Amino acid sequence: METISGLIGQLNAIVWGPAMLLLILGTGLYLMLGLRAMPLHRIGYGFRMLWRGRKSDAEGDITPFNALMTSLSATVGTGNIAGVATAIALGGPGAMFWMWCTALVGMATKYAEAVLAVRYRETDEQGNHIGGPMFYIKNGLKGHWAWLGTAFAIFGALAGFGIGNTVQANSVADALQSTFAIAPLATGIVMAVLVALVLIGGIRRIATVAGKLVPFMAISYILAGLVVLALNLGAIPEAVALIVKHAFTPVAATGGFAGAAVWAAIRFGVARGIFSNEAGLGSAPIAHAAAKTDSPVRQGTIAMLGTFIDTLVLCSITGLVIVVTGAWSSGETGATLSSTAFELALPGVGGYVVSLGLVLFAFTTLLGWSFYGEKCVEYLFGVRSIVPFRVLWIIAVPIGATAELDFIWLVADTLNALMALPNLLALLLLSPVVFKLTRDYFADKA
Repeated sequence: METISGLIGQLNAIVWGPAMLLLILGTGLYLMLGLRAMPLHRIGYGFRMLWRGRKSDAEGDITPFNALMTSLSATVGTGNIAGVATAIALGGPGAMFWMWCTALVGMATKYAEAVLAVRYRETDEQGNHIGGPMFYIKNGLKGHWAWLGTAFAIFGALAGFGIGNTVQANSVADALQSTFAIAPLATGIVMAVLVALVLIGGIRRIATVAGKLVPFMAISYILAGLVVLALNLGAIPEAVALIVKHAFTPVAATGGFAGAAVWAAIRFGVARGIFSNEAGLGSAPIAHAAAKTDSPVRQGTIAMLGTFIDTLVLCSITGLVIVVTGAWSSGETGATLSSTAFELALPGVGGYVVSLGLVLFAFTTLLGWSFYGEKCVEYLFGVRSIVPFRVLWIIAVPIGATAELDFIWLVADTLNALMALPNLLALLLLSPVVFKLTRDYFADKA
């Protein structure tokens, strides 16, 4: 096992190395330039479409609003709490700056993914609308590129059981055990039952739950973070200056912080940013393909808000709290660092805020990724595979809650990168389609 783990670790270092980070950032920058920065100056338009999208009679399975909430349910997870903290712990405050940069160009990536997902979606035997990278590769590129769609579906289905299931269940179990002394097995069983109750209803039930739970948990976490920032209002300008400074200069060892080079800030900021908002991985467009919409572009403007909300709002809250409280130099990492920061600002309460936030974020990720994995499996084996997949997904929850997952985390993280490769290639090859649809759509709204 040590040999296998070592080999996968070497593969992980390659697929998440400089070339991959450059490819993800480069694709996002290319799309942003090709779109003439539309995702940035049309943010307000996207929010208007989101609000109108709470109700829609167009062709599709779920409202555009709930499509975004479903994609957010998968992206808003441990990355927003533990991932941000890990980036700062390893790369210093400057990692936040590169996380922001990743999010800005990631908005263009997420937009393009959703546009193509709706443009090339299909209807399955049960009458459900299905789409995502495997479908825009198959229907958009066709011919000798089809194998890339199959590769994406395989990587996505397998990665889901790690990053979207067992890892999330383990995070919830660990948080509840450390904060409330609840046994991991009990947590795993209860979560499995709750997940089963939701999965019975398919995408419509998942979307309904996400449409209620995601706004509640996001707003609650934002408010808690804003309270901390309000209590440290005078330290915010200095914190922002520190973030910008160490994005371009090394940070020396201080307190429990071991110090970090600029490359570490870039590497961990970009990697954790991608882990959090999933722009480029190809997961979110699977949810947006099910939206009730007659316009790929309109759904794209809604989809790009996912990256804005996830990273530029939620991750920024976590990162700023860690920096303004000074917790970043404590030597802690992961969720413990976030908990330490909130506890410093809100003694006796802050730790509970992080623990409960982690529980809700991880649970919704479990639901969102169940749909992603299901659609990948359906693409490979047809609709008959849906029920067996759901059963396996539910069984995996208590296993993840009680197991040691270092190896599974490594495998899942590697598979995430392998998912991104065919998706990014498809985005680059199909970018002319995205640019034309966008120009035609906004030409009428100039």
